[in-house]
Amino acid sequence: MKKFLYILLIGLTSYQANAAQLTEAQLGKILFLDPSFSVNRTMSCATCHEPSTSFSDHRENIGLTMVSLGDDSKSLGTRNTPMAAYANTSPSFHFNEELNEYVGGQFWDGRANTLADQAMGPPLNPVEMGFPDAETVVQRIQENPFYIDNFKRIYGETVFEQQAKKDGVLPAFNGFARAIQAFEQTDEFATYDSKYDRFLKGEYELTVLEDLGRTLFFSNNNVSCNSCHMLKTEDSEKEPFTNHQYRNIGVPSNAQLIALGHVQDDFIDHGLLENPAVDDPKYDGKFKNPSLRNVAVTAPYMHNGVFKDLRTVMEFYDHYNNPKRTINPETGKPWRTAEVPNTIDVEDLKAQAMTDRKIDALIAFMKTLTDKRFEPLLEKQEKLEKEKKAAQ
Repeated sequence: MKKFLYILLIGLTSYQANAAQLTEAQLGKILFLDPSFSVNRTMSCATCHEPSTSFSDHRENIGLTMVSLGDDSKSLGTRNTPMAAYANTSPSFHFNEELNEYVGGQFWDGRANTLADQAMGPPLNPVEMGFPDAETVVQRIQENPFYIDNFKRIYGETVFEQQAKKDGVLPAFNGFARAIQAFEQTDEFATYDSKYDRFLKGEYELTVLEDLGRTLFFSNNNVSCNSCHMLKTEDSEKEPFTNHQYRNIGVPSNAQLIALGHVQDDFIDHGLLENPAVDDPKYDGKFKNPSLRNVAVTAPYMHNGVFKDLRTVMEFYDHYNNPKRTINPETGKPWRTAEVPNTIDVEDLKAQAMTDRKIDALIAFMKTLTDKRFEPLLEKQEKLEKEKKAAQ
């Protein structure tokens, strides 16, 4: 984080010298990195969406990387922080009549229609950035003449006039969110330069194992990965590897998370049903299908961070179809029951049982979805895994 604060200061100096050329996205980048926008000035958007780790949260603290720690250094969330990379591929939250499915939005339950709506959430969340209201956020903006000048230039001279509210939102707070959205819509969040993308351009040759995984992934007769994690057609360019829909795959509650003591022992996350726009019980326990982009370097997995290893995730999927997969490899115990058992999307989970080699192949393929700049993270991870096996 210190590195990005340094970049922020350098950027401010540069932008101040060229204030008239500052774009909305550049303003958004500065806001994204600025810890001033938390009550105690200890965290920015980049704290939980760290640019060097695929815009995800890998901080080592009492949240154990399963959930994020708030600005007060004690409050914890109840969900694993979603990766912000490729979030710009999601449409606004809506009900698709043709698919008969809810689609799009931000957060695990889609409650924010757009990236701008999402950007308004954390500053006002008492367990995240902790501001009591939008007025206080705007006061922070007005502490900095640099922000005042650029907000007025980009959003108009009346941007700080509270009586100019639009749809009940202060114009300056709306500008704050719009700027962050503009930054998140830049190529910095979606580079499409992974080994897989380079393969599509003829710049990388898949290994035998990676190519087997690719074949399995796109096959309709083996595994069911593409039923939730494919938006376009096989080998399409700029595939987000999610259909932006919602599913209940029977994820168990996270006993380790509950043991942290910030929720009740009987805590249940109802997923999509907790979205204010959704009230039909059939959507209970459904969560947004995440992108598989950078999935190999963004553990832990699932909405509650219950699985720490990508292989565990694959064995969990396989246990629905393979009677030999009865044990969770992380706990050494049988798979725990689903947190919300009555709405599991059974049809989407049907597939052929997988051998260990097929799982190896699918994991190898998913590793090729790692953005080029994050490949060193993958190499470091693989090195540690080899050292761990050698020591056993």
